[in-house]
Amino acid sequence: MASYAPFTTTVVGSMPKRPWLYRPKTEAELKSDYRYGQRGVWTLDGEARELAKDDATRVAIRQQERAGIDIVSDGEQRREHYLTHLTRNMRGFDYEELVEKTIRGGNKAKCGRCVEAIEHTGPVTIDDLKFLKAETNHPVKVTLPGPMTIVDSTYDEFYNDEKALAADWAVAINREAKALDEIGPAVIQFDEPAFSRYPDKVRDWGIEMLNRAAEGLAADTAVHICYGYPHPEQKDRTIVDSYPEIIAALEDSDIDILALEFEGAHLDPALLSACPSKQVMFGCVWNSDRTMETAEYVAERLLRAADALSPEQIMPAPDCGLAPCSFDIAYDKLCVLAEGAQMARERA
Repeated sequence: MASYAPFTTTVVGSMPKRPWLYRPKTEAELKSDYRYGQRGVWTLDGEARELAKDDATRVAIRQQERAGIDIVSDGEQRREHYLTHLTRNMRGFDYEELVEKTIRGGNKAKCGRCVEAIEHTGPVTIDDLKFLKAETNHPVKVTLPGPMTIVDSTYDEFYNDEKALAADWAVAINREAKALDEIGPAVIQFDEPAFSRYPDKVRDWGIEMLNRAAEGLAADTAVHICYGYPHPEQKDRTIVDSYPEIIAALEDSDIDILALEFEGAHLDPALLSACPSKQVMFGCVWNSDRTMETAEYVAERLLRAADALSPEQIMPAPDCGLAPCSFDIAYDKLCVLAEGAQMARERA
């Protein structure tokens, strides 16, 4: 695992997309046809869309750099969704005929079906990472969906066994991760929001499959665990008191970095005492337009986290991807994050 400076800042992954690239679906459109992973619509087609994705990625990178973020992402500007971008490009899934399913948090969505054995048939995100590395001198990170969240977000018509589906996804996504690893990212992150909802499954097979997905990588590995995007139509999210159990279990995992939500869920930083050997991406700004943190508040939260772990172990970050925020607020939150981290360094 790499050595980090005190309070090294980073992002979870996604950044909001500009309206010239992607527009959110209206409430009426979502009610009539909410397909999992399709909360918006590309505004361009063909070569124009690909050029616009390049430009949008450049904007996302520059915003992170300008705000003062140390480890940057491409903002997932090329992805319609963090998960379906990968499942649609793997063998085994069908998105022509969808099935409604209740997923984590009790939400219903029309999901793609797993109809045959999952197989990695070729690179999906390799060119994206090459573009990102060519556009910045900062260390970079890349994100991939983890096995348990794939199980929860698709309808299984082939395996009829959650662990078996997760195991084949772990093998497939590990092949993608190893191809990415050859390009030299600082961090390869596996997104597992489902972990927060199913602590029993995390213990039974979730960590085993996560370890398999991350096996053999030179880059630092991370797992992102949160309670999901705060969708505009939801007044409140259901927060399951699972973090104490999950953090303790992950202390024995092969993963280097735990990316955890602390702000939106109002969790006590003292929970970090359960993972003394890990780096922690400490969520200290919420990925929502409903509130705006201050640099002073962020610094105070970071210093509280530093009561449990060293400043070198704590990596200030948003709770989750900033895609749900408006473009300006997302940038302001990154600025507050970086300013708060600097204040914490000076006081630590």
